[in-house]
Amino acid sequence: MPQANYFAAVGRLLLAIMFILSGFGKIAAPEATQGFIASVGLPLPMLSYLLAIVVEIGGGILLVVGYQTRTVSLVIAAFTFATAIFFHNNFSDQNQMIHFLKNIAIIGGLFQVAAFGAGSLSIDARRLRTA
Repeated sequence: MPQANYFAAVGRLLLAIMFILSGFGKIAAPEATQGFIASVGLPLPMLSYLLAIVVEIGGGILLVVGYQTRTVSLVIAAFTFATAIFFHNNFSDQNQMIHFLKNIAIIGGLFQVAAFGAGSLSIDARRLRTA
């Protein structure tokens, strides 16, 4: 299927956009973000805040360009799972349940990227061709 590589690239982009935008949102509101992290009982809100920015923006960009895609997608999947568990665990609230399930679906997409790689429109593929 010739369009499969385009689907892979667009899929990576669509997954990454939400993480990149979320990371920039955290940069725009550092106190609120750290307060929210502290409110769920996580230790070291500043460190968690910085880690979230690195994973969301850094991982998102790496996912878009397709560099170390399998590893990056697994790191983002682990981050997304932790987010689901710590921030969307009130299943009696339908909105929180929806957010939890969306996170699980996002993890499924990231697992697909980890399983099948970035496709030919990526730095990973370019590195393999020149090696």
